Amino acid sequence: MKLKPKTIVLNVVFILTCAAILLFLLKAPDESTARLPLDDIHKQFQAGMGKKEAEKHCGRCHGPKGESPLPEGHPPPYRCLFCHKRQS
Repeated sequence: MKLKPKTIVLNVVFILTCAAILLFLLKAPDESTARLPLDDIHKQFQAGMGKKEAEKHCGRCHGPKGESPLPEGHPPPYRCLFCHKRQS
């Protein structure tokens, strides 16, 4: 079975695209966002509570008037556990 030149070109383009995507992903920087701390304050959010439920409590301490407010320029505070992963 002989392949048509167009099929060969499409296969080569597909393989090169896949290789480029793989190379891009392999060169991506390591994760740099801090994980959820393993301290007494955050222990209750590590397990046994869904992400959405846990995120409802972040504003108490990390809101503008909390004891540890978010720094200026921090992304919106409604998806905390999207970036700050729980530790196992």
